[in-house]
Amino acid sequence: MAERRLIPTAGLLLVAAVLYMTLGAGGNWGFVLPFRGAKLVALLLVGVAISTSTVLFQTITRNRILTPSIMGFDALYVLLLTGVVYGFGGQAYLDLPPQVLFLFNVVLLVGASLLLFGTLLGRAQGDLMRLILTGIIFGTLFSSVTGFFQRLIDPNEFAIVQVSSYARFTRIETDLLAIASLLVAGCLIVAWRLRHQLDVLALGPKAAVNLGVDPRRGQLVVLTLIAVLVSVSTALVGPVVFLGLLVVSLAHLVTPSAHHAVILPAAAMISAIVLVAGQTIMERVLSLATPLSVVVDFVGGLVFLGLLLKGLRR
Repeated sequence: MAERRLIPTAGLLLVAAVLYMTLGAGGNWGFVLPFRGAKLVALLLVGVAISTSTVLFQTITRNRILTPSIMGFDALYVLLLTGVVYGFGGQAYLDLPPQVLFLFNVVLLVGASLLLFGTLLGRAQGDLMRLILTGIIFGTLFSSVTGFFQRLIDPNEFAIVQVSSYARFTRIETDLLAIASLLVAGCLIVAWRLRHQLDVLALGPKAAVNLGVDPRRGQLVVLTLIAVLVSVSTALVGPVVFLGLLVVSLAHLVTPSAHHAVILPAAAMISAIVLVAGQTIMERVLSLATPLSVVVDFVGGLVFLGLLLKGLRR
């Protein structure tokens, strides 16, 4: 059974976490453990947030190729961040508590996501090429507007935005761990309670209506969860385009199940393993010769092309 494969996956995650905390550690353990522990928690939060948002997005689109990043959620977050810096100024932005800025960005992203993607998914659902092209257009539009604002702001303010525009697993915003943990935990609780409804939504709007589930309401709830999870992962480490597609594809391969009660924890643990083990190798073995985000996006991009070609051949 697919559920039994969750046990060895959890064991691998535990091994990866232990190695990350202990490998190459020396000196004062009172400093090493809290320092690495905070980064480990952040990596786990990012892995769970990205994998869960990807599973949820693929559920409402009924397509295993699309992810929030491909559809422009990350680009929208960077655009909103740039707009905040442009509107308030770089110094005022830095003077605000990071928790306040984070919550402000979350609210903006949730509202913009429901406005832009809610109607789109209802109309273009089932049309793979239309969804992909629309996602590319949205991503390009958001990036172009972001670039326009970046040319208008001060170079120092541009540097603030630039830091948030690229994935950075070596410099994690640990000040946001408390609020990020609460938001991710809340989203996971809601998603777990909706796991049976998600199984129904994956069958399509007509089947959902026949089985007593309101597809429109479910779609709005899922989009809200996705926006919050994308905000958390992007605020902590920056946008990672293909991580969600990579880990969810591995989850379907390791645990071939259509039930969200299986695929949600499987994808979360595999995503955490990829980040924790990958960062351990990059930091302790390769001495940060190559950023982890580059490797993840390269492999994930190959997976995306493979899935796309496979889907077009059918």
